[in-house]
Amino acid sequence: MKLTYDPRYNVAYLRLHEKVAGVETIRVSEELNVDVAPDGTVYGIELLNANEQLRAEDGGKLVVVNEAGGQRSEMELADKDFPLAVVREKPGKPYGK
Repeated sequence: MKLTYDPRYNVAYLRLHEKVAGVETIRVSEELNVDVAPDGTVYGIELLNANEQLRAEDGGKLVVVNEAGGQRSEMELADKDFPLAVVREKPGKPYGK
């Protein structure tokens, strides 16, 4: 899984699988597209107007929670005064640990 951001277009993309031929993009709303294969496999989720969507909750952080184990990791997405172009780890809390 990979989350990318393109500040030129203010678009974020959560890639769940590498795209293959036959993947269709479904427009869910003005700000959300989902790439789906004919068998129903979701390949990715595209967020348009990503700055607003990714900062709307959790104080502008990407929060990963292991529901079964209770672990939680946070990453700062960007400073509030700058566009969502810088992704950095929060000191003292390594991602995935």
